Amino acid sequence: MIYLDYNASTPLDDSAREAMLPYLGRNYGNPSSSHGMGRPLREAIEKARSQVAALLGASPEEIVFNSGGTEGCNHVIKGVAYALRDRGKHIITSAIEHAAVLNACRFLEQQGYEITYLGVDAQGRVDPETVAHEVRPDTILISIMHANNEVGTIQPIAEIAEIAHEGGVLMHTDAAQSCGKIPTRVRELGVDFLNLAAHKLYAPQGIGALYIRRGVTLEPLHHGAGHQQNTRSGIEPAALIVGLGVAAEIAASRDDARRIAGLRDRLYSGLSSALGDGVVLLGHSTQRLPSTLCVGFRGRIGADVLAACPDVCASTGAACHSGRRERSATLAAMNVPEEIAFGAVRFSVGRHTTESEIDAAIQQLSSVLSNAQKA
Repeated sequence: MIYLDYNASTPLDDSAREAMLPYLGRNYGNPSSSHGMGRPLREAIEKARSQVAALLGASPEEIVFNSGGTEGCNHVIKGVAYALRDRGKHIITSAIEHAAVLNACRFLEQQGYEITYLGVDAQGRVDPETVAHEVRPDTILISIMHANNEVGTIQPIAEIAEIAHEGGVLMHTDAAQSCGKIPTRVRELGVDFLNLAAHKLYAPQGIGALYIRRGVTLEPLHHGAGHQQNTRSGIEPAALIVGLGVAAEIAASRDDARRIAGLRDRLYSGLSSALGDGVVLLGHSTQRLPSTLCVGFRGRIGADVLAACPDVCASTGAACHSGRRERSATLAAMNVPEEIAFGAVRFSVGRHTTESEIDAAIQQLSSVLSNAQKA
């Protein structure tokens, strides 16, 4: 199999796996217990908190562990909405956000909140001037993803955060796709909240982290015994947290973005050479994740292309519901024509991707699409 779906999930790093093993066996105490079976787990969790904080340029006490990106987005959006509802009920987001953001906002709309969904340009970028135009006295939160999961376009988060703070508005960014791939230093981005998903950076699935800037409060999503400074109640899964901590430390020490971007560009160059204008780049040409290549195969159906290449693991950019096809929300917001959007495929490379895998994928895809053209 040629795995080109690292944006969906990454393999668990060997070092992270090894670090987790003691907490899947002999270390089974409750981290909240003060006795000798609980203290080692508490110490391991706090070490991991420091490791994640170091990756983000934050303080350990600003890091809250949770179940992943979906919970993080819901916690911020609903938590701010409930905490600040007496000040205002207006939230700004974009039309290309992850479903965790969009559906949390739709949920709040049913409770009387007003959501502004910003459009994007043809390359998937939010215009900061448009954000500034939409800020109102009753705006309480702006939530814009750091990098789009489908086309990889990177947003001008620092500029948008400055606009938010000038208007007295809190700023959240979903960094599930960007964390570990490009810098996500919270002070440089200027955000009040940032969430990450462990399984996007070679850590285990089912765990994540949320940065909450010191001094900012939001309503807890989970109410219980007051774990993690009363921000997220529930016993912490020590093994998963330890794995995330090790993966975060590894990510902070690596600098392989150039190599990964080279593999991404090798794939696009090979497809372009073989198919000419039959393949169209989607997303920003330069301001995008080094791992991500989203292309539209003109006049084709992305799912059919991948079905004809069973060795290539990638994702499509269109969905089929009740026998009809439709563009993804991201491609629709970018006004990508249907003849291109229906043929959209997202390829994402990672640490373990090789040049030989890229070349094999080019050969398979080119063969399938060239034969289809002849037919």
